[in-house]
Amino acid sequence: MEKQFNVPPVVFPSGSGGLPQQRRAPAVPPPFQPPRPANNNLPFMSFDVGSAVPSTSFSNPVFGANTTSGTIGGYGSGFDDELPLLEELGINTRQIWKKSTSILNPIRINTNLHEDADLSGPFLFLMAFGLFQLLAGKLHFGILLGWVTVASLFLYVVFNMLAGKNGNLDLYRCLSLIGYCMLPMVILSAFALFLPQGGVIVMGMAGVFVLWSTRVCTRLLVELASCGDEHRGLIAYACCLIYVLFSLLVIF
Repeated sequence: MEKQFNVPPVVFPSGSGGLPQQRRAPAVPPPFQPPRPANNNLPFMSFDVGSAVPSTSFSNPVFGANTTSGTIGGYGSGFDDELPLLEELGINTRQIWKKSTSILNPIRINTNLHEDADLSGPFLFLMAFGLFQLLAGKLHFGILLGWVTVASLFLYVVFNMLAGKNGNLDLYRCLSLIGYCMLPMVILSAFALFLPQGGVIVMGMAGVFVLWSTRVCTRLLVELASCGDEHRGLIAYACCLIYVLFSLLVIF
């Protein structure tokens, strides 16, 4: 048995033509316009983004202008005027080469080249000496750095004690001169690779190269530092002890 439900009839309001009445969208308020000033002579700026016109009064920036005159944008110098990277780090390869060639001639030494002390050349010679010793089966890098430091302190103290108050030899210049005069020891270590170790030939060559380094180092110290000419013999003896010590690393 089916049960019937009573559904009320749908009644539309009058005047709509029998159709449901549609809702109207709310009116969009106009964009905000600030009040205009009373004085018409003052300029007025509109804040309406949609009606803004892009300004063309500014020209686009030009990069790389005036590159023909060696400048970039007129503010900095070009790459051609910049110093090499080694010179910016304080390593002057030309100066190192000139100092090295002056030491190769023990009779005529240009002492003016060694007035400006540096440690780039001595460090290079010490690394070359240690490399040749390494090829001979001897690891002496730490010994070389330690001995050069102690030798520089020894020669610095000896020279200033002999010169007294008038001595002007500083430790930096002393370390530079001892390092540059290591060049004959580097050549000796290179020749020793092809000769029997501990032989008479190696010992004779070691004596010649020790005298070479001693003469060069003594002359540079005497001419570059004051009050050294009076004690040339004692300074030469101290330099000889230093380079004999380095030659023993090559012989034995």
